[in-house]
Amino acid sequence: MDRYFELIDKLKKERTLSAAEWAALIKNRSPKLSEYLFSLAREEQERYYGKDIFLRGLIEFSNYCRNDCLYCGIRRSNKKARRYRLDEDTILSCCREGYGLGFRTFVLQSGEDASFTEDRLANLVRKIRKNFPDCAITLSVGEWKKESYQAFFDAGANRYLLRHETRNDEHYAMLHPPSLRAENRRQCLWNLKEIGYQVGTGFMVGAPYQTPEFLAEDMLFLKELNPQMVGIGPFIPHRDTPFKEQPAGTLSLTLFLLGCIRLMLPKVLLPATTALGTIHPEGRELGILAGANVVMPNLSPKNVRGDYLLYDNKICTGEESAQCRESLERKINAIGYRTVTARGDSLNL
Repeated sequence: MDRYFELIDKLKKERTLSAAEWAALIKNRSPKLSEYLFSLAREEQERYYGKDIFLRGLIEFSNYCRNDCLYCGIRRSNKKARRYRLDEDTILSCCREGYGLGFRTFVLQSGEDASFTEDRLANLVRKIRKNFPDCAITLSVGEWKKESYQAFFDAGANRYLLRHETRNDEHYAMLHPPSLRAENRRQCLWNLKEIGYQVGTGFMVGAPYQTPEFLAEDMLFLKELNPQMVGIGPFIPHRDTPFKEQPAGTLSLTLFLLGCIRLMLPKVLLPATTALGTIHPEGRELGILAGANVVMPNLSPKNVRGDYLLYDNKICTGEESAQCRESLERKINAIGYRTVTARGDSLNL
């Protein structure tokens, strides 16, 4: 067991491991090893960000999607999904409400909805930028050509979230239709970095067919890309997808990888995701204690929050909503941290 503690020490010192070391560490994690990792991860988190946990206002503005990813509840083939898309005035109203609540970062997320063309999205970003000049605007709207990413950036978007989902090409093909290619998704991330976005990526933990060796590839890709943000969360099956019978990812592995990412990329912004809060009532607090420092309360209209269902049993009406911020803040304060609504730009530049 000492060998694996030594690997954690090596990770903190050198900020990287070999593929074989990553796989061995993941396979041989234990409660004691995890607690040691988390203690070091908290030290790194506090060294750069103190006790601050950044709040982002999440606006899920459309659950239409042209893609047919096998794990996703809003996949094109799911005829049971109750579809919606917010109009521009509603989205701007969400921003106004969020601004009044103190939020200075808006995260606009959707499926790949053909109704939101490049021009329409750029105009939306431009209006948000004009009305809220002191706010960061994050987009999470999938794969586009580099020219489109440039148009969104020129309109005023600062950040872009695009999970690579898995670095291994064969594994990617097991999770996605043939129209989607891992190589293209990675190229999108490099394009975003080249344009000048603060870039976020990430992967599912415990996805079907995932192995420790695949996760090792994910960690090495994160090191290579050196993003400003990393979002990981447990795979949770959706009842209306081909993966409905697959087991969910575990809390313990997700927390372990959060701690590893914090040691590898100590200045990165690292969310404690809604998926963590879905699989465990204290999942987000445990995520923070493992090294996470971002939470994204929901600013979407209450009548559609239950329809943006990428997976089953998503928490939609409790502390994940922006209007219930006080309750969320109390929980975060209780573990020794404080919420911050400032822009909170990444230090990993």
